[in-house]
Amino acid sequence: MSRVTLAQWQMLAAVVDHGGFARAADAIHKSASTLNHAVHKMEDQLGVQLLEPVGRQVRLTEAGEMLLRRARQLIENASALEEVAASLSAGLETEVVLAVDQIFPADALAHALETFSRHYPHVRVQLHETVLNGGIEMLYDGRADIVVSGLAAQGFLGEPLASLRFIAVAHPDHPLHGLGRTLDLRDLVQHRQLVVRDSALRQAMDAGWLKAEQRWTVSHLATSKDMLMRGLGFAWFPETRIREELDCGRLKPLPLSAGGIREVPMQLIFSDRDRAGPATHAMAHALADAVASCCLVAE
Repeated sequence: MSRVTLAQWQMLAAVVDHGGFARAADAIHKSASTLNHAVHKMEDQLGVQLLEPVGRQVRLTEAGEMLLRRARQLIENASALEEVAASLSAGLETEVVLAVDQIFPADALAHALETFSRHYPHVRVQLHETVLNGGIEMLYDGRADIVVSGLAAQGFLGEPLASLRFIAVAHPDHPLHGLGRTLDLRDLVQHRQLVVRDSALRQAMDAGWLKAEQRWTVSHLATSKDMLMRGLGFAWFPETRIREELDCGRLKPLPLSAGGIREVPMQLIFSDRDRAGPATHAMAHALADAVASCCLVAE
């Protein structure tokens, strides 16, 4: 038995979608007799009646409806495959590897990824959520196309992306707030500091640690925030990640005499700008646009 072709399924779908052979013929620029012949040949090949007349129009039989429903998946997949092939022939990457420091605002990152996906739905994205030197190490190793980091990378030129404020905070019931006065370093080192672990494998750093007597080191900002909310320590935290908690009073800035607020300039760094494909450049533009849309303070 000869096999039904994808073109035949496409013609059947056109007949059904346009309510008849004549309208379908006009829509897909084929003759009505060609469509009629294709459908009848399909019925002979499959041994199943696909269409039945209803007045001057036709409609799917129960068997035809079930078969066409499955065939539409093939039609859509074939169309997507052709789009991917066209993208590849134009030099479009199949994947973009993005390393973003966890301090980068989640809403801006989500906005950027959504925008990118809308324009490049067939390009895969590998997102690595890094800490401190983690993203820079990926850059040096050639494992990331774009890195967003608060650190400079030797031998690479970064583009200013945003300036983030870090605020020294603790739960309102934390003993440091109970002192009822302006605090200094001597007060802080007597209490537990929450620190997020550098995700670099070779050159990890302890940025921000005050040599406090107690230190808990965690792997993700979300864990550090949870511990802050439970009153288990103090930390410098990105303002964009705790804005709601600050507004509601669930976290409270520490009254430090100096250093209570730190500014961290974020940079966007290409692994190789000249060799980067259109999708990589589009991701960079999406990140920059997201920063503006989410009302961050751009450098």
